[in-house]
Amino acid sequence: MEFNNTLANEYEKGIRRTLPSYDAMLRLIQTFYHSKLPENANMLVVGAGSGNEILQLAEGRPHWSFTGIDPSESMLNIAKERLLALPNNMSFHQATILDAPLPSTQYDAASCILVLHFIRDDEEKLVTLKEIAKYLKPGAPFVLVAKYGQPGSLETELQFDLWRSYWLQHTRLSVSDVAEMEKSIRSLSFMSEEDILTLLQSAGFTKPSRFFATTLFGGWVCFKEEH
Repeated sequence: MEFNNTLANEYEKGIRRTLPSYDAMLRLIQTFYHSKLPENANMLVVGAGSGNEILQLAEGRPHWSFTGIDPSESMLNIAKERLLALPNNMSFHQATILDAPLPSTQYDAASCILVLHFIRDDEEKLVTLKEIAKYLKPGAPFVLVAKYGQPGSLETELQFDLWRSYWLQHTRLSVSDVAEMEKSIRSLSFMSEEDILTLLQSAGFTKPSRFFATTLFGGWVCFKEEH
């Protein structure tokens, strides 16, 4: 999915309908990092999007610095404009973690929020997480949020029923509009929780714990392995 100007501008409304507890999720992520990191910290944000995550994390932490990565120029332009007034030191790269020109210094923390399901290949998912781990200090906290489940299973199909009903009740979209959107959602790469935990472990992360789940989304906190 390419986030062009139109999609980027619609993202703010759409994400809160697709993920009704989006803002609560960001507050939980903020709480996790604020409880684990010092007053000065350097964070790597993979999938910086329109800046929502950085905006939340920077609250009360003027001395944190952020490096944001996103392949969408449109989304990054929105992020830069929204975050301009913040006192934090920030840099942005239009890239993926696999080709971003990052400095060799290691980061105190990293996040990968609502990114993994856009990567089709499981091996590329693993390489992506390994690359994130490479840039982290030992023991650094990491948050992963992605679509999860097994389409076709009873549990996930019931979640799709709820997701569909939410859009029909809380928007003016027609049944056919929502059906078209559901096709796009189903085309994304879902993983079971077991597979996600295995992926994190294989990439070099320990102590994974699911802190969040809403319909088709799940979130896990964990830490870079200490050697």
